[in-house]
Amino acid sequence: MTNLTQLLDIKYPIIQAPMFLVSNTAMVIEAMKSGIAGCIPALNYRTLDQLRAAIKELKAAKVEACLPDKQGGSFGFNLIVNKSNIKYKAQLEVICDEGCDFIITSLGSPEETIKQAHAKGIKVFCDVTDLKFAQKVERLGADAIIAVNDQAGGHRGNLSPEDLIKLLVANCNIPIISAGGVGSKADIDEMLSYGAAGVSVGSPFIASTEAGVTQEYKQACVDYGADDIVMTERISGTPCTVINTPYVQKIGTKQTWIETVLNKNKTLKKWVKMIRFSIGMNATKKAATKATYKTVWVAGPSIEHTKAILDTKDIVAKLVN
Repeated sequence: MTNLTQLLDIKYPIIQAPMFLVSNTAMVIEAMKSGIAGCIPALNYRTLDQLRAAIKELKAAKVEACLPDKQGGSFGFNLIVNKSNIKYKAQLEVICDEGCDFIITSLGSPEETIKQAHAKGIKVFCDVTDLKFAQKVERLGADAIIAVNDQAGGHRGNLSPEDLIKLLVANCNIPIISAGGVGSKADIDEMLSYGAAGVSVGSPFIASTEAGVTQEYKQACVDYGADDIVMTERISGTPCTVINTPYVQKIGTKQTWIETVLNKNKTLKKWVKMIRFSIGMNATKKAATKATYKTVWVAGPSIEHTKAILDTKDIVAKLVN
């Protein structure tokens, strides 16, 4: 038992990490049945009605997910809380109205989220990559910190799991949940040995039967490994980890010279980033949800441990046994 299992009333100290386009209610329901927590990006739902329906489905499923020892699973949603997410305020309102166990905030100040969520009894965990922001969110009242290290998939941090966990544990008074570099039970044990209260695991669940992506994307997580993960600036303008497919090799991982020049212009920089983000997200969505030669598949090095496409419950079993 750890601080995370107590905080979320789960059997194992694992959060199935929220993944853009990948996460869905089917995955989270199976995660809860397996005694862990699951989380979905609110942006995976195009409309507020779809988001509301997902919450209702998960609440109903949670009642049935309780194990004999009464330690079932928990579910939550990830919110992008900066100004770039124009849906943020409305999404937060729906989540607070309908209720869930926790919210994970990313890319911005969690102050308003913490205020509204706590009023409804919802816990708030905050993504951080350094000590300065960790201490800030703790002062704002966060319930736990998601420590995003340099082994995470997607947008990752700069510090190793050991360095980041130990730094935050030594200087913060709320639970630290490690995100990145976990694909096996040995990895979980290692993170806990550094002082983490639990782990957030994403990439291994891409190759789950329940994941809402193509078989090609899932199979790529089986066929490729840690050495095949590269950083690219071609998705959002911010370095992001992807599988080094022939298409990624063809288009390169650096910004074009035009983007580099425009990004130095204070007036145009914001618009260039917005355009690059839009283009990159559309390319990622097409690659994840339909057959295309433009294979831009986001993943982290923990796919090294992915040897087959499995049910979510079997992935959890591999992580805890």
